Amino acid sequence: MRYLAYRIVFEALALGGLAGLVRPLSRCRGVILTLHRVLPGRPADFAPNAILQITPKFLERVIVTARRKGLDIVDLDEAVARLQQPGETRKFAVLTFDDAYRDNLEHALPVLKKYDCPFTLYVPTGLVDGAGEVWWQALEDVIAAQRGIAADLGAGIEYFETATTADKYRAYERLYAHMREIPEPDRVALIRDLAGKYGLDLAAHCRSLIMDWAELRSFVDEPLCTIAAHTVFHYELAKLAEAGMRREIGQSVEVLRAQYGFVARHLSYPIGSRIAAGPREFAAARDLGLKTAVTIRPGGLYPEHAGHLTALPRISLNGLFQKRRFIGIFLTGALFTALNGGQRLNVD
Repeated sequence: MRYLAYRIVFEALALGGLAGLVRPLSRCRGVILTLHRVLPGRPADFAPNAILQITPKFLERVIVTARRKGLDIVDLDEAVARLQQPGETRKFAVLTFDDAYRDNLEHALPVLKKYDCPFTLYVPTGLVDGAGEVWWQALEDVIAAQRGIAADLGAGIEYFETATTADKYRAYERLYAHMREIPEPDRVALIRDLAGKYGLDLAAHCRSLIMDWAELRSFVDEPLCTIAAHTVFHYELAKLAEAGMRREIGQSVEVLRAQYGFVARHLSYPIGSRIAAGPREFAAARDLGLKTAVTIRPGGLYPEHAGHLTALPRISLNGLFQKRRFIGIFLTGALFTALNGGQRLNVD
């Protein structure tokens, strides 16, 4: 229902050509785009995580369209410089990829190199080690393979029908929502219990999805790429005690330094929503020496963000909206700021 409402809004904006009118007139200096997976072909009928997946062709269209509309595609350091610069600057877009999926190497990197396009890759070091869980995809894959599953959500065993596609979506939405609500140790225990009962090897699953350190070297050696931190185990930081939250951030930076000899200066908060990262996390990222840190709170970038570089908004290239007519909307940060109540700074 939520995405149906978004589609209605997007269609109305595209039909009215509003993005083309707003972009050159607004004080919005740029946008940071959130990407995750890049895969050819159509997702399966049951694919709740398809929102995280775009095709190489759509990625190519976004790059070409951004430049045709007069936006420079820049790295994060250049974006910061433009936010800090007084007066008018050329408008820009930043491409950021979360989680270090292997398909970024296979399908995204060739497109990015073809168009000489700078980008940032946020790396969860524990997942690259193969020691964590890609739990959101594991939940999808468990449900996809079963006609019914049982899980204890705190009030005894509940049984979920998963025979039809509609059943699977209902089960996923219920279980996903529960996992987002409970403490991280409980969430880890639940996904491990489900995987154990239904025959999913979580370590092999993680290894199949996420690059290892040798594969990641292709990005480290790529001049177009900025390697950045994405914590260790991709925990929602706001759920952790202060010490654990800071350890997740600081240790991920240290692991990258130990592996490759450089200090990461940029961070993406896992999930990055308002309930996953807030003022405490913004302050910690700043205290730990990060230059920028990004959320998934939607909006464009304005001069005011120069004073809040560890609470930057991003706009998600949602895999359910891969239409050429929507690209201009994704590139118009002022529209997302307006949809967010017109609040430029979203840092509370």
